[in-house]
Amino acid sequence: MTYCIGLQVDSGLVFLSDSRTNAGVDHINTFRKITVLERPGDRVMVLLSSGNLAISQAVINELKPIDKSVLNDAKTMVEAARYIGDALRKVYARDAEAFKEFGLEFSASFIFGGQINGEPPALFQIYAAGNFIETTRETPYFQVGESKYGKPIIDRVVQPNTSLKDAAKCALISMDSTIRSNLSVGMPLDLLVYETDSLCVKTHVSIGMDDPYFQQLRSSWGDRLRQAFNDMPAPNY
Repeated sequence: MTYCIGLQVDSGLVFLSDSRTNAGVDHINTFRKITVLERPGDRVMVLLSSGNLAISQAVINELKPIDKSVLNDAKTMVEAARYIGDALRKVYARDAEAFKEFGLEFSASFIFGGQINGEPPALFQIYAAGNFIETTRETPYFQVGESKYGKPIIDRVVQPNTSLKDAAKCALISMDSTIRSNLSVGMPLDLLVYETDSLCVKTHVSIGMDDPYFQQLRSSWGDRLRQAFNDMPAPNY
């Protein structure tokens, strides 16, 4: 399983993914789930993947090599999202029957976002059928994978006017909540923060369990939650 988050605020985009693809008592695998296309001054595109790893890697391979990708030819982010949907349908046409024969579900979904020079940033969720939806000001984020544990904090905090730093902090708290509640989501994390109109990636970091800020965040968040709980009045019945 996995957990990926994409947040859109007025000042930019935040992308965060874990790296766990399989978790058992003695069998844990990690794979990066983020793909970045950057042509400084022209476009930045980020793709987060969830679902069957073989499918998501096959889709990404259809879009590679990145420096010659069809995504480089897209005139708009909507057109780029269509290219990814086309690649997903191509993989489905080739592999779906084989998956069915082995009793496997053809499952893959993506969060895709970025900015092309001349248009505003955009963020999409792309489904297994290759269709997609775009964020709105009322719903400025997408999650794929094990989303339920990390959703409440995003719903309560993220607004279009939320700062990029606060959006990144909220995404990390959302991820920590998920890691604490689900073994199938795990470290290290990939965090990418894109600033509107910068047309380049300035912040893209890998966060491990020994990362000082993440350790401080998860410890402080737990303490503050317990404090808030203790400060609430007990029921009067």
